[in-house]
Amino acid sequence: MLALRLPTDIEDRLATLAKETGRTKTFYATQAVIEYMEDLEDVYLAEKVLEEIKSGKQRTYSAQEVYKELGL
Repeated sequence: MLALRLPTDIEDRLATLAKETGRTKTFYATQAVIEYMEDLEDVYLAEKVLEEIKSGKQRTYSAQEVYKELGL
């Protein structure tokens, strides 16, 4: 279960969309979260890896190193 407090203008737009299309606000809020979740995961996980690289906890490899390792 999740409760959200949205800005009034977004709440109004969501209500209008739901009314005009015959869907629920919950349907559209769920769709928005599903669509945006992958982008959020990409950004935050990339930031975590970048910090690990900067701190020396994770190593990077050049394309040439990868090609050599894979025999390409």
